[in-house]
Amino acid sequence: MGSYLSINLEENYKKNEKFLQSLNEIAMERQIQLQYQMAERQKALAIARSRDIFLWFTAFYVTSATGLLTGFRRTKRPYLLVPLIPLTFVDLYYWDLAYGNKLHRIRMEAEHIMTHEADMLEMPCGLPTPSSVDQGRMDAEEKKKIHPPLP
Repeated sequence: MGSYLSINLEENYKKNEKFLQSLNEIAMERQIQLQYQMAERQKALAIARSRDIFLWFTAFYVTSATGLLTGFRRTKRPYLLVPLIPLTFVDLYYWDLAYGNKLHRIRMEAEHIMTHEADMLEMPCGLPTPSSVDQGRMDAEEKKKIHPPLP
């Protein structure tokens, strides 16, 4: 009877282990999906922000260009057109960011860096470990004891 009980316990332990592993896999998949969806939303916000900046800067550009061109027509002084050169580049940059394929080119460059220049992505001192996090926490507690917060 004792051996039957131990076999039964082992089977239950294996079943529970498989069940816990499947739960962990599901939790990991959910976490990955959550992070992916949050990244998508952040990208959408960044695109919307760049489109808003583009609209405001284009309004500024058109207003400035109108004033500068009017001044050039009246005075025939070409130096009044010089500010249009950098303003045009900045406006085109924001157009490319908001409506062009700049984000695609940025993503392609990021993929290139990740595959061919991975050493550039390394964290200083490597990844934090649980022991280094605990050590930092204990150091912070010691600092609190030495220098208590003011009332």
